[in-house]
Amino acid sequence: MPGPPGALDFRAAMSHLPTGVTVVTSTGPAGPSGLTASAVCSLSLEPVLMLACIDLGSRTLRAVRHSGLLAINVLAHDQQPLALRFASKDHETAKFEGVAWRQVDGVPVLDGVVAWLTGEVQELLPGGDHVIGVAGVTSLGTPGGEPLVHQRGLYRSLED
Repeated sequence: MPGPPGALDFRAAMSHLPTGVTVVTSTGPAGPSGLTASAVCSLSLEPVLMLACIDLGSRTLRAVRHSGLLAINVLAHDQQPLALRFASKDHETAKFEGVAWRQVDGVPVLDGVVAWLTGEVQELLPGGDHVIGVAGVTSLGTPGGEPLVHQRGLYRSLED
């Protein structure tokens, strides 16, 4: 019997599942913070809850713990440069440099996204090398447009 799959095999298998690309943002003591995330989803309609999985070592997790708030910014198909920027290990000030955003409910909401949601963190649960943040949705906006998706290591639109 083969043993359990390794991380690389698991990543390769899961890469076949197309996922929406988001930037999770929050505000820490040093200002705005954000990271690219695909492990986000709706959780409940009653009450309205969302979840976002955040890397244990990320500065954004520290900001979420500090403020108790987060936003999920659903990127538009032409925002691949933002996905790459927020996926980098660059300092938070560099990630936000030249990026248009506004503050909603105490957290950054990026301009040009197809949808955004803000929330108050209700729970931070262990999830291996990530934390699962459960948040009650406080505000949302749906400007619309074509979302950016990620599949098999590539960014694409739904029309590709």
